[in-house]
Amino acid sequence: MREEAVDVDALSVVYRNSVRAVDDVSLVIKRGELFALVGPNGAGKTTLMKVLTTLLKPTSGRAYVCGLDVVREAGQVRRRIGYVPQNLSADDELTGMENMLLQCRLYGVSGREAVKRSRQLLEVVGLLDAANRVVASYSGGMRRRLEIAMGLVNTPEVLFMDEPTLGLDVQSRLVIWDYIKTLRKQEDITIIFTTHYMEEADKLSQRLGIIDRGRIVALGSPEELKRRIGGDIIALEAEGDVEGLLRRLSFVDSVSLVNGGYRVKVVDGEENLPKILNTLNENGVKVRKVTLIKPSLDQVFVEFTGREYKEEEPPDYLMQTFIRSSRRR
Repeated sequence: MREEAVDVDALSVVYRNSVRAVDDVSLVIKRGELFALVGPNGAGKTTLMKVLTTLLKPTSGRAYVCGLDVVREAGQVRRRIGYVPQNLSADDELTGMENMLLQCRLYGVSGREAVKRSRQLLEVVGLLDAANRVVASYSGGMRRRLEIAMGLVNTPEVLFMDEPTLGLDVQSRLVIWDYIKTLRKQEDITIIFTTHYMEEADKLSQRLGIIDRGRIVALGSPEELKRRIGGDIIALEAEGDVEGLLRRLSFVDSVSLVNGGYRVKVVDGEENLPKILNTLNENGVKVRKVTLIKPSLDQVFVEFTGREYKEEEPPDYLMQTFIRSSRRR
């Protein structure tokens, strides 16, 4: 049995306005992995997922899912994967069970087998008690869990999820995380999800790729990537020759300018922060603000891109949320 669930080679997607949404991406995801594609809005996460789920043809390069070419063997790929889209697809006027049975029918599962599979999956995502309620009465977290169940009706080898916790509060996100972990164990599948929440990628994935401006800029397990940074970061806002003074200190690894402030990489930040402040103070440098930052995926992003990471809800999702809420008034 092959080890790779996904194999991407030099893949690019270029739109008519010459924007390179995906730029020469090569990536291998192993069978059974829980893998995250993480990055800011517009980074190329959803575009790459659309290619892997056969919804969009690449401009160049190749991509294989379950050993099948996503362009030449798209039909076979679709039969072997599940897909949970970013925008909710369930029919508000149908019950949870009716949505599940409809999804089963689309994949050629019918009769008793469809009912059995639907009940099984609704139980897995904690919605069996709400199976006969219309989806319009579901909370945001329940809707997301229903979408995940719908993506599993064809018993896929690979489940793709585009921003599975988008728009949910922290508690609902934690619930979804637990269900995703349970699904991977019970269904024995590869799970690939996109997210713009660094914490989500850190806590949930076994391995992740940080994507920015269409390129994979970092790849590895969360712990590997954080170790790659090395040391702690001291963020400073100050006036004066900060860089020149701090580079002379033996425990300072590097000093860089990011968004108008200084980022100082040091060994043991808690011990050496007072020494840094003393050095600056003795040389007449006025420090306006100082923060000690422990290694995180946010810091990995800064390290590889030179920019601060900002979490924002995608504009198209916010508009969809507004439209749905307006219809229910």
